Amino acid sequence: MRNFDGRTALVTGAAKGQGRSHAIALAQRGADLVLVDIAAQIPCASRMGTPEELDETARVVESLGASCLTLKADTRSPEQMRDAVAAAVDRFGRVDVLLANAGIAAFGPVRTMADDVWRDVVDVNLGGVAASIRAVAPVMAEQRSGRIVATASAVGREGGPNNANYAASKWGVIGLVKSVAIELAPYGVTVNAISPMSVSTDMCHNDLTYGLFRPDLEAPTTDDVRATFATLNPMAVPWIEVGDATEAVLFLASDEARYITGTALDVAGGWNAFHSA
Repeated sequence: MRNFDGRTALVTGAAKGQGRSHAIALAQRGADLVLVDIAAQIPCASRMGTPEELDETARVVESLGASCLTLKADTRSPEQMRDAVAAAVDRFGRVDVLLANAGIAAFGPVRTMADDVWRDVVDVNLGGVAASIRAVAPVMAEQRSGRIVATASAVGREGGPNNANYAASKWGVIGLVKSVAIELAPYGVTVNAISPMSVSTDMCHNDLTYGLFRPDLEAPTTDDVRATFATLNPMAVPWIEVGDATEAVLFLASDEARYITGTALDVAGGWNAFHSA
């Protein structure tokens, strides 16, 4: 079990889903946590985390013996993310790990997509990751140590119909990670991404996403879409569990990955094998 004793990790999108899974796993391994979530709904395909769910993440983390700071903040706001990092440093003295995980999805043809649907997805998925990284980078550079792991997507390496905003945002995350990795390498800070396939969270399991995969059905169910999801990767896995994504995050945030930087680690059942790069 990887050891994060004495380290402080800031996790965005921590109220539920991947963010909660990552936070709990880090707490189990000795880290203290700064849990950040907007804890409000932005128009998108799936239900977002609530204040009560953010509090529940904190409760679980603290039950594992970790110290925890909970903050409601919008990752799209550079000012709010700088304030979050400042609060983390004030409480714990440092930030050793940033998991820039917060993200949303919304779909539609690019020719008819509403401007706010385009803007919100790109602003959260790319702008929010950038604001989070930019807020923590000066702290980690001064410490001369740190691990940054952003959440990209297997979709970020390819195009897809009705998905241009999401694909563009996640492809941007990969480019961002590679660029910042070069800048922060002299300071002992690694910067990577995970690129998971569909993860079994609300972003995967919702009516809009199901409708995108089975437009031939009026109200498709999980069983209706399972086989279609499974066609996306050669292992024929419809979706991975949150724990599969968490294991990749833990590795990239660990000492064992100290010489791995500027990469996007695929957790995708071989979906990545279809990509040219």
